[in-house]
Amino acid sequence: MTAPSVMPRIRNERPWIVATLMLGTITTLLAATIINVAFPALMDEMHVGHDTVQWLATGFLAATTATMLASAWALARFGERATFIAMLALFFAGSLLGALAWDMDSLVLARVLQGAAAGVLQPLAMVVLFRVFPLAERGRAMGIYGVGIVLAPAVGPAIGGALVTGFGWRWIFVLSLPFAIAGIALARRTLANVIVAERHPFDLAGFVLMAAGLVAALNVPVIGHARGWTSPPLAIVTIAALALWAAFAVRESRTPAPLLSLRLFRLRTFSAASIVAVAYGAGLFGTTYLIPVFVQDVAGYTAAGAGSLMVLPGLALAAAMAVGGRMTDTTQPRFVMVAGLVLFAVSAALFALTGAGTGWWTFVAWLVIGRVGLGLLIPALNVGAVQSLSGHALAQGSAAINFLRQLGGAAGVNLLAVYLQWRLNALDAAQAPRAYHECFILVAVAFIVAIVAAGAARRPGE
Repeated sequence: MTAPSVMPRIRNERPWIVATLMLGTITTLLAATIINVAFPALMDEMHVGHDTVQWLATGFLAATTATMLASAWALARFGERATFIAMLALFFAGSLLGALAWDMDSLVLARVLQGAAAGVLQPLAMVVLFRVFPLAERGRAMGIYGVGIVLAPAVGPAIGGALVTGFGWRWIFVLSLPFAIAGIALARRTLANVIVAERHPFDLAGFVLMAAGLVAALNVPVIGHARGWTSPPLAIVTIAALALWAAFAVRESRTPAPLLSLRLFRLRTFSAASIVAVAYGAGLFGTTYLIPVFVQDVAGYTAAGAGSLMVLPGLALAAAMAVGGRMTDTTQPRFVMVAGLVLFAVSAALFALTGAGTGWWTFVAWLVIGRVGLGLLIPALNVGAVQSLSGHALAQGSAAINFLRQLGGAAGVNLLAVYLQWRLNALDAAQAPRAYHECFILVAVAFIVAIVAAGAARRPGE
């Protein structure tokens, strides 16, 4: 079946398609962030530090990063409906394993399964939206879609915090199960199995090189912290990571059907947007890791109290995404991106000034500033990065931008968590807030760098 033959039916069912995609994405977004409020409880129960518990976030993000590059192939090979349903089923299995997990290893495995499914689902949603909505309506479509998907993370941490406080951390995995079941049922009725007639084989060698390189790279700071920054194990892992990524780049430049098309980076707009995507991922997931732990460790909040901080900022993010979508349709995406990056950098810098005596409303206000920035940034980045692409290049570009965002998130959480544990070990208990403040400053610096890159994301032909 080809895309034109299903367009009349799709046009009449656009609201249902958006609802289906939102429901599927909600399940992954809940899992991506809701567990962060449980980290202090898990650290106490499992007797581990930040450098270990961070694998629950990093493992999810790393798996998401790896499978995102398989999204375009899966869509072409199996179609939208079959791919969507299969990934939600895998996500359901991971959530069930998490609810039944018996130790840290099984819990990390559950998160990896969840992340592997999320990696295919997230770019799939963008590809479907871009196919069924015309160019002039894509920014608005992304804004509407975004409003729905950010409402779940807005209330998710509050619900998760209440569940952790009242019933235990296992219930945050149970929460995802009904969403996955509903998404599968709805997808069977609304999504079309649009299969590309001209398909390419899956680049298994490239996938293995990339996945191995990602695991090696994420272990560099962990081994450096545990074994010493001049130790032989660190040197071996660092060399291995560099060699694997170099081999991946060579492979992708020579294979006729690459997972990551390096030709995309010849486009100035796409290259600039890629830098923004990495910073965006590092900032979003890095602060999502830091803030719930910070307010519990430093300000004495419960898990429920930490989750409640995210409700109003999440609603502000939803409103800002709707505005950002409209702005993206009427002005150059780079201007909207810069505005969003500035606001998030300011928010991170303000958190570096908070402490045990900071009031609830002040925390919320600083979070609102950052979430409004993200609300402006998300639709502008998604549209601006791929505005000159079409067909299979659009699917590859969408997957690549999401890949880079998740890569930034995995690296950001990994580096910040290891840095935080290192500084907490070096400082006494009274100086613990300083370690968190330094992490927030690092996030602000990353966004300042991204502002420069966003200014180069010009329209095609400029």
